[in-house]
Amino acid sequence: MNKSRHSSRRRSPSIRSDETIDYKNTSLLRRFVSEQGKILSRRMNRLTSKQQRLIATAIKRARILALLPFSNNES
Repeated sequence: MNKSRHSSRRRSPSIRSDETIDYKNTSLLRRFVSEQGKILSRRMNRLTSKQQRLIATAIKRARILALLPFSNNES
């Protein structure tokens, strides 16, 4: 049997066209950060490479300005 790696159904985009990628939009950025505070990979986010770069720089800027935590150590 020749099974395909890719699923045949289309997934909805994770960023809507009306949403802008900005370091001040923390509710959007939190969707792309894991529980541990790591930036999720492009495949998990279903983003284009350009969107992933913009998300990564926005998350890093938000971390520097203390809008997002660097890590989420709740022990």
